[in-house]
Amino acid sequence: MAADDDSGTGTRVGRRPGKTSTRTTVLAAASARFATDGYAGTTIRRIATDAAVDPSQVMQFFGSKDELFAAVMAVPASALRRFDTAFEGPDEHLGERVVRAFLEAWEAPGEESEPLMAMLRSAVVSEQATEQLRDFIQSRLEHGTTGGHGADRALRSGLAAAMLVGIVMSRRVIGVPALVAADHDRLVATVGPAVQSVLVPGTLR
Repeated sequence: MAADDDSGTGTRVGRRPGKTSTRTTVLAAASARFATDGYAGTTIRRIATDAAVDPSQVMQFFGSKDELFAAVMAVPASALRRFDTAFEGPDEHLGERVVRAFLEAWEAPGEESEPLMAMLRSAVVSEQATEQLRDFIQSRLEHGTTGGHGADRALRSGLAAAMLVGIVMSRRVIGVPALVAADHDRLVATVGPAVQSVLVPGTLR
């Protein structure tokens, strides 16, 4: 029997591997799979196969692919909640909510924003990190994109992702003076309608 089998029926010295070791194995498999296939191309089933566990175990530990990716990238749950709640409420205010959620997540106190900033800085120098960050953000925005079909929705969510990442990059990494000086309310009021028109066409007055 393999030494890393979680069944505990073999003879071994020390503490039997349990949920913690299985979770670590899943995280390692997910990290490798995201690096190889990108966010969009990775599936829970492939990760489970790589980790030699049942897909239901992956879901038991992490709940969804989004949460698993967040765990791999050390994105805190509070940031995920900000992104998710942006899509709660009437469509006519979606653009404003999305812009505010992204600004507040990337500019929150250190424990929340530091992992996100690490992702952003990695994307500057690593094509692989760029793809992972882009796919992750775009996949979340695509859920809130209305109308159209596959390619059209992907284009519009991609454009919205480019705007949002560009704003955060300009404020936090490049340091464009006018953007650094603007507060969240000003940015939301200015950029919100543009994001709104891309994600939910026809809702602007």
